[in-house]
Amino acid sequence: MTILPPEPNLDALRQQLARLRGDRGWTYDELAERTALSRRTLIEIEQGRTVGSLATWHALGHAFEVPLGGLFAALCEGHAPPGGTPK
Repeated sequence: MTILPPEPNLDALRQQLARLRGDRGWTYDELAERTALSRRTLIEIEQGRTVGSLATWHALGHAFEVPLGGLFAALCEGHAPPGGTPK
C-alpha cells in the first residue's frame, strides 16, 4: 500500500507572494527589477497560471529577504508539515 503525501497548497504560496509584494508596496515592475524575473512571470505566478521554478522562488526569497523554507512553509497550510504539527 502506497501512502501519498497531501497535495501542496499552491494557492497559499501564490497568496503569500502577493501579500509580500503588497506589504512592501512593490509593483510587478519593481519586483521584476529586484529579481531579474519578467513581469509576466510574476503575474502568472500570482494568478495561479504557473508555479515557477526553484530558481524563481530562490530569486523571490532574496528579494523579500525571506529564506526558501519560510516561503515554502505556505505549501503545508491546511495540513501537517513533515515532522511537524498542523498550522
